[in-house]
Amino acid sequence: MKIYLDGKFVAAADAKISVFDHGLLYGDGIFEGIRLYQGNVFRLEEHLERLWYSAKAILLNIPISRPEMAAAVCEACRQNGLRDGYIRLLVTRGIGDLGLSPWLCPKPSVVIIADKIVLYPPEYYLTGLSIATVPTRRVGPAAVPPMIKSLNYLNNILAKIEARQAGALEAIMLNEAGFVAECTGDNIFIVHKGRLLTPASQQGALKGITRETIFSIAQQLGIPLEEHELTRYDLWNADECFLTGTGAEVIPVVKLDGREIGDGKPGPVTGRVLTEFRQRVLTEGTRI
Repeated sequence: MKIYLDGKFVAAADAKISVFDHGLLYGDGIFEGIRLYQGNVFRLEEHLERLWYSAKAILLNIPISRPEMAAAVCEACRQNGLRDGYIRLLVTRGIGDLGLSPWLCPKPSVVIIADKIVLYPPEYYLTGLSIATVPTRRVGPAAVPPMIKSLNYLNNILAKIEARQAGALEAIMLNEAGFVAECTGDNIFIVHKGRLLTPASQQGALKGITRETIFSIAQQLGIPLEEHELTRYDLWNADECFLTGTGAEVIPVVKLDGREIGDGKPGPVTGRVLTEFRQRVLTEGTRI
């Protein structure tokens, strides 16, 4: 495997960063997860736009231009002979000292990993997930805006551990007010009386690229969609539920906190959305 590291492609065994990199020491950096489908990098420009927005939000200067980054992403796929896969793009604050001060890190570092990913076992895309609400709350928007794709995922990791302890593969994370924010790595949608409902970013939801694709799909299919405050009660009584994310794609949820959602099977709206999504991933993006 070849890894892009600060302008060069190196073998995976040689892809090393300093122990003084603030991405390692403090989680000071940003990332994007991007999918490759049959040689098409899905919504690459949208991912890069969000990366640059995240960088601006944390006052991080990305050391290469967006066209150079796009070219590096595509070349990482070619270097590894990928036609289908997952790209993890990271920008860290770079090497500094043992203090927090980011201005003592003169040069940010860029890493691009192109590989395979399987987030959930394939059978769950047919039968649906059973998930659980966990105690760990989503970081509040007043602390760190949820739009920032930060390297610091400790809250999400704790929630993932709690989900496993509850016998689930994924967790619902609530915000400080007790409303549904998102899952540990996915956005959440429910179907209720013909409408699609999903939490807003103000509730702690990431503005996901796949989430935005679902907005477009809903409009095309004529399905009313609203950003809405959602409680666990709303999810328990939904007709359907599904999660979305770059890694997860679109995956149905059939049980939450021991309660069946709808009839306990993936629903027809979820099926329509998933079918359209699988068509779009082949056309909305950048060919390598």
